[in-house]
Parts: sequence; C-alpha cells; structure tokens
Amino acid sequence: MSINRDIAGRLDEVAALLETQRANPFRVRAYRRAAEALRQLPRPVSEIFDDTGLAGLEALPDVGESIARAIRDILTHGRLAMLERLRGESDPVKLLTSVPGIGRALADRLYSELGIETLEELEAAAHDGRLARLAGVGQKRLAGIRDSLAHRLARVRPPAPAAPGGPPSVADILDVDREYRQAAEAGRLPTIAPRRFNPTHEAWLPILHTQRGDHHYTALYSNTALAHRLGRTHDWVVIYWDDGRSERQGTVVTAERGPLKGRRVVRGREAELAAMPDAAPG
Repeated sequence: MSINRDIAGRLDEVAALLETQRANPFRVRAYRRAAEALRQLPRPVSEIFDDTGLAGLEALPDVGESIARAIRDILTHGRLAMLERLRGESDPVKLLTSVPGIGRALADRLYSELGIETLEELEAAAHDGRLARLAGVGQKRLAGIRDSLAHRLARVRPPAPAAPGGPPSVADILDVDREYRQAAEAGRLPTIAPRRFNPTHEAWLPILHTQRGDHHYTALYSNTALAHRLGRTHDWVVIYWDDGRSERQGTVVTAERGPLKGRRVVRGREAELAAMPDAAPG
C-alpha cells in the first residue's frame, strides 16, 4: 500500500539521519522497526487512524507513542517537523505564516520568543494566554487565528495536554546546553546545512542528540532571523526534548542584564534559575 510505504520511507530516513548524527542506537532501531511494521500492515495506516485515532496507531506492533505521533503528523499535515529539522530544512516561520492573521514579523516572534514551531503549539498558545500577551495581537486577530486553527486541526484536536511528569528540570536543560556548546566548540559534532539563511548551503550547524533519564534531547544553535540580526547564532541554543508522550522545546541564552547577567538561562524559566546559586555562568 503506497501510504504505508511512503510513511515507512520517512521513518527509515529519520533512522538514517539519527544514526549519521550519532543518536542513541536504540532510538535508531525503534524507527527502523516501526518502518518495517508499517510495510507489513494488511491495511492502510490512514484507515486505522481514521477509525481509532492516535490510540490505534500506538497499538500497532513496534510503534510507540513518539512514533505514533510522527505517523499522525504525516497523515494530518503531510510533513514531519522532526524530519525537516534533522535534514536542516526546518522552516517553522513559513508554516506559521500560512495561518491567516500571522505575517512574517509575528511568525518570527512566535518562534524566537515563544518557541512555537507547529500549528498544535500555536493553538495551545492561542488558548492559554501567551499569544494574547504578545504585543500587537488584539482580540479580533486572536479570534481569527483560533478559528483558522480550529478548522485546520480538526482531526487532531483537542491539543495534547502536557506530559504528566512536566518539563525537564532547568538543571538538565542547562546540562544539555553545556554538553552541546563544549562539543560544538571542540568540533566533535556532526553538522547539517540549514536551508534558511544559508545561500552557500554550507554544513555549519552542529547537532547533538543526547539523553537524560526518559528524555531524548536534540540541540542546535538558533538559526532564526532574530539570532542572525543580533549576532547570537552561536550563543542561543534551541533544545528539543521528547519523553515519548510529547515533544517540546526551549531556548537557552546568555542573560545580558539583571541579576542573572552573564549566566546561561532558559527563556521563560529565569525564576527557577535564580534559585540555583551554583548555576554555571555563560
């Protein structure tokens, strides 16, 4: 079945890229096993999703929660953000500008300030108050964005709740940041060629896959328009984490002012860091 073969091919590509980028071998094998399981299915995976939703995908042989979400995203949106990220083709700003009411400037702010790179994350921000607090987003504009997202995400709503265990600790995120920057500066990491802001197609962007407890992490220097404009492409580090139930992200930067000046901070979680007197400086 072509749909099963197509999705299996994408999962195989994820596995190959993770292997090239030195990710955990168990994670690589998980994607390969899931790809083979899809090829052996006696019916289209799209039918299973239509009939039983995400739970039906999670029940498939060799398909756990993380890979079930990946299959759902491909079926629903025709794209997989994780695969685009591994290829260096990630362009969340372009995706966000496809929503009526969101122009390039606002999309840049949504990504760089709020860490939003999927429509599901945008919908969550539109309902939990983060979007309303962003300067320039009035109630009429907010209502239009919510309405547009409600139609586009009808097959996957309501937004997935936060994982029961909550986000990883600030200490873990900062430790991943430390590992990434040290390895990148020493030239020990594989590099990818980002599509954005890279006219020569140079493979300059180091990528790290690592793990802390149940969380898989991917870390890269920020490749946003704002980071380039402010000369922070080798200071701001975007860190993605996946605990099997959901994937989220945060940005670690060197604070430039206030009591945390000179220290590495996780944007939005500065108060937690302030209670950590032994946090490492930038």
